[in-house]
Amino acid sequence: MAFSCFVQGDLALQLEALAICEAFLKALELCVDLSVVESDCKIVVDSLLGVTSAPWKVRQAVSEEFNSSILKMEKHGRNLVCKIFQSICHFLRRFLFLVLSFGPIPTHIAFIMDGNRRYAKKQHIKEGTGHAVGFATLLSVLHSCYEMGVKYVTVYAFSIDNFKRKPEEVQVLTDIMKEKIEELLEDESIVRKLGLRISFCGRLHLLTDPVRRAAEKAMASTAGNTGPVLFVCVAYTSTDEIARAIGKECARRIEGTRTSSTPQEIASSISVADLERSLDFGDCPEPDIVVRTSGESRLSNFLLWQTSFSHLQNPSALWPEFSVRHLIWSILEYQKVHPYLQARRRTASSKKDD
Repeated sequence: MAFSCFVQGDLALQLEALAICEAFLKALELCVDLSVVESDCKIVVDSLLGVTSAPWKVRQAVSEEFNSSILKMEKHGRNLVCKIFQSICHFLRRFLFLVLSFGPIPTHIAFIMDGNRRYAKKQHIKEGTGHAVGFATLLSVLHSCYEMGVKYVTVYAFSIDNFKRKPEEVQVLTDIMKEKIEELLEDESIVRKLGLRISFCGRLHLLTDPVRRAAEKAMASTAGNTGPVLFVCVAYTSTDEIARAIGKECARRIEGTRTSSTPQEIASSISVADLERSLDFGDCPEPDIVVRTSGESRLSNFLLWQTSFSHLQNPSALWPEFSVRHLIWSILEYQKVHPYLQARRRTASSKKDD
């Protein structure tokens, strides 16, 4: 793109560029609400660029990019307002992702998908419908993450504690879970398009047989895929994961020892590296960002072992409301603190080596 050379390595300029895009989003909402014609839309965008403090070259490059999108739009014979909407969305997406690409892109992002029930109440719809909308949000977020180069995404889908909810609510949730897992394996799904590998973490035997079989089928069907990885935590808590890892390592020691070692001796022989090897996530890198939607700041027993150096974020949007705009700001916030997080990791690593 024409503006790529102007934002490399400059965080202040990245912030300004994203401010421009935020203005574009507001302009887009105005265009859609008022069904403005193409010329009016261009006037709005030019006006927004005129009031920003970005360098002239950046504003010129952004304006040229927008004009290019309009020219491409004119080659198609569809409804004008629809074409404007699609063209601006495509342009914004390209611009936003490019700006972010000049900073460190996280390898692993974890999401606590909070707020589905509150969204349903807010919209006066059934609770199950809120979770269905949340699944659509997940697909959109996955696509955006992998488009930006994020290699691993982890989602907290169902806690062991969720089994304490009303039986009818648990039944609705598990039915939706089975339906959505099966949708992921359809021919035109994101799994096929991206070569996605799916891994379910937790006590799968606690799930109903149909859900467990669907999860096992998804893992088996995608095991050979070499694309990005999606970890789905179901019937999961972090303390349970750690307890199971300790049990696995103790069993491995007992099975492999030829001496009459006491339980205390066996336990004391287990190192941190041994324990991490037996966790559900294995060799997966620790999350760079943990996002909990709906404004809550609790981890709720999620990835307690793996998040010592993760950047924790709690946007106020409910999960079904979480969009690419929220994701972009999450990554930008991470980029701002990345040097500090890296320094902390290096310090911890040097102490471990000593």
